[in-house]
Amino acid sequence: MSNHIFINEKINNFKKKINIASDKSISIRSILLASQAVGISKISNLLESEDVLNTLKAIKKLGINYKKKSGDYFIEGFGLNNFNINKRITINAGNSGTLARLILGLLVKSKFKIRLIGDKSLSKRDFSRVIKPLRLFGVNILSKNNSLPIEILGTDYLRPISYNEKIGSAQVKSCIIFCALNTPGTTIINAQKSRNHTELLLRSLNYPIKVNRINNIDRISISGLSQFKSFKYVIPGDISSAAFFIVLTILSNKSEMIIKNVNINESRLGIIKILKRMGAIIRLKKKKIYKGENTSNILIKSSKKLKGINCPAYLNSSAIDEFLIIFLVAAKAKGISTFKNLGELNKKESPRLDIALKLLKIMGIKVERKNNNIKIFGNPKLEITKNIYIEKYSKDHRVFMMACVAALSFGGNWKIADKDSINTSFPFFLDILKSLGAKIN
Repeated sequence: MSNHIFINEKINNFKKKINIASDKSISIRSILLASQAVGISKISNLLESEDVLNTLKAIKKLGINYKKKSGDYFIEGFGLNNFNINKRITINAGNSGTLARLILGLLVKSKFKIRLIGDKSLSKRDFSRVIKPLRLFGVNILSKNNSLPIEILGTDYLRPISYNEKIGSAQVKSCIIFCALNTPGTTIINAQKSRNHTELLLRSLNYPIKVNRINNIDRISISGLSQFKSFKYVIPGDISSAAFFIVLTILSNKSEMIIKNVNINESRLGIIKILKRMGAIIRLKKKKIYKGENTSNILIKSSKKLKGINCPAYLNSSAIDEFLIIFLVAAKAKGISTFKNLGELNKKESPRLDIALKLLKIMGIKVERKNNNIKIFGNPKLEITKNIYIEKYSKDHRVFMMACVAALSFGGNWKIADKDSINTSFPFFLDILKSLGAKIN
C-alpha cells in the first residue's frame, strides 16, 4: 500500500465541533509516574500513538504490569526505584525524545546495565543536555557523540545537585526531576521557562516539590525519596495537535470550529497568543482547572484580516512545536513576519526550521534567513496551482501535517510522502480532515 497521500482541492467551508488527540506530553509523563507510584493507577483517554505505546512497552520491560479495560489503562507500580529487572535489557524509545530523555531519570538506580536505543531520527538528536546533569548526580552513562545508543548503570550513591537549566527544555528539566525523586536530600533546578506538566502532576500527587519564579527563572526544589500513592488521571486534548485545525480554520473561507477539552497550560499557549496578535479570531470557552492543568474549549473562526508579526522571542518556548503551522499564517498575512532565535526547531525530529522554510519557498513565499532569525513576506492573495511533492523530511509528523494544511488552505496538486509518520502523535489526523470534507486520496 502506498505511503503517500494526494490533495488536489482546497477544503470547502465547514462548521464543526471536534475532539482532538490526547496530550502526548501528559500521556507519557502519567505512565512514567504511575510506574513509580504505590498501587494501581487508572489513566483515561490515554493517547494511543506510537510514542505513548512505546512508553508502555518500556515500563513493561522494566517489570511494571498494566492492562487495558474499557478504554482505560491500569498501571501497577511498587514505588520509587522498584522496577523488577534482573538482567541487562534494551529499551527502544522509537521516535520519542520525551520518552528517551525522561526515562533515563528513572533508571538511575538500576543494578543492571540498560541500553537505550531509538529510530534513525532520534539517534541523531543531542543527549548531552541530559547526560551532563545525570553524571553530576553520580550516574554512570556511556554514549558515543552524546547520542543514542546510550548505556546507563545506576548507583546507590546518588547525590543531590544544583543545576542551571539554560535551554528552556521541559525534557531536560523533567529528566532531572525524575532523577531527584530517587536521590536523598534536596535537588535544586534553576530553569528557563518551559512546559511544567511534570511539576503539576507531582503537585497533584502531593509530592514535596516547590516552584518559585525569580527574575524569569523557575527555581524548583525537589525533596527526594518521598513515596506517593497511585492516582487517577483523565488526559485532556493536546494543543499541539489542535494547532493544525486552528490554523486550517483561520485560513479557510467562512468556517468555524470548536475544539473540545484542550489543555491550555500557560507554558503551551504561545500559538494562541501569537495568532491573536496576527488578527486571528480565537476564543477560549468553558475554562476549567483539572489537577493543576487549565483546560478549555477553543472556538476558531475564519480570519480575513491577518497581519504580520514581530514575534517576541519570549514566546518561543511556549510555541516551539507549533511554529511550522504558525508560518502558514504568516504566509497569508499582510506584511512581514519576523521570528528570532528559532535554532531549537532544528533539534527536533528533523531539522524543522530548514524544512519549513524550504516548503514555504516551494509554495512561492519569499523568505529571508540570517542564522536562526527569519522573515516571512506574507501574501494575502496566495493561491497555488502547481504540482508540489513533499518528501525526504525525515518522516517528521509535524511536517506532514503542515503540508496537509497548506494543501487544503492554498490549493495546488500535492503529493505528500510518509503518511505513517502521524502515528507517533496523531493517528486519526486524516480521519478528522475527511470528516470536515477534505478530499484526500
